[in-house]
Amino acid sequence: MMIMQMKRMLFVFFMLQLPVSGVLAVENLYTGEVAVSNQSAEERSQVLPDALLQVLQKLSGQREISLSRELEEALADAERALLSFQYKSVDRSYPDGTPVQELRLRAHFMQAEVDRIVQRIGLPRWQQERPDIQLWVVIDDGQSRKLKPVEYDYAWRSVEDIAAMRGLPVSWPELDEEEAQLIDMRLVWGGFTDYLVERGAPGDGVAIIAARREGPLWSVRWNLANSEGNWSWRTSDQRLMFALAQGVHEMTDKLASTNTIAASEQGSWSIDISVGEINSAENYAACLGYLQGLSLVNTVDILGASPGRVEFRLTLNASADYLRDMFNRGVTILPASAGSTYDYEFLPQ
Repeated sequence: MMIMQMKRMLFVFFMLQLPVSGVLAVENLYTGEVAVSNQSAEERSQVLPDALLQVLQKLSGQREISLSRELEEALADAERALLSFQYKSVDRSYPDGTPVQELRLRAHFMQAEVDRIVQRIGLPRWQQERPDIQLWVVIDDGQSRKLKPVEYDYAWRSVEDIAAMRGLPVSWPELDEEEAQLIDMRLVWGGFTDYLVERGAPGDGVAIIAARREGPLWSVRWNLANSEGNWSWRTSDQRLMFALAQGVHEMTDKLASTNTIAASEQGSWSIDISVGEINSAENYAACLGYLQGLSLVNTVDILGASPGRVEFRLTLNASADYLRDMFNRGVTILPASAGSTYDYEFLPQ
């Protein structure tokens, strides 16, 4: 039992550590990071399949990928998809404050090659436009309730690591002393995500994580809300970081399921759209850049232009319905009229 607990601790502590503030960069989605004992070519060759598997998990949104002949072949040939690599040393600490240093290989894989692997294996694709989730964590120690107390820093680091490993962008609220005093802790502890949204909490989603001891266990209540819906669940464990690890995985599963393209809906589609309210060269450049930056869009062609309006032809890598759903949410481009399937307006940011 003691050995198993130690293995679980090491697993959580040595998760990947990638930047997790804001929407994850595409580079991070195609990067895997694994622990190594040295910088030899032999060691690197042995762990590259693990790094590639992490990338496939981030891109698909799947916590576990079923073993198949195609997956085995891709992992065995991971070096062929490698673009570059580097090593980094990471300083961490155990719950008792004992420092831990680990050497990690950070492997960057070629986007086009990995995308072919995803299609060949038949994996779903979690869209790369992933809204940031702001985490509000409250600890009840029996006497008071505190936001993200520093004595549990090791646990907050494990949350960041697991979110990064799964490809989920998260951030923490940054409050000065005065702002913290204005927070109604009763509402936060109660899981009222609407209260934080009304206060103008940044990010595209909010998660309230309320934790306290109940006998020998840490009991953690999760309340998550974003534009797609609201979810609530509970996790528990004798160790706080394990209860948090369960919850972060479940949160990622829920969010990925709302924004995932099935393998059967991936391929090549073409759609023509007309975008209005483009009244300057700056607006045109911003609109074109926005369209070219969408993960659903492979190419953008200009069909024509008239005062304030541009006609585009988009080549997509998934059904056009996904693009229409994105536009219907009205973030940067939105329908010009109800029910329109081709006429849109541009919203300068």
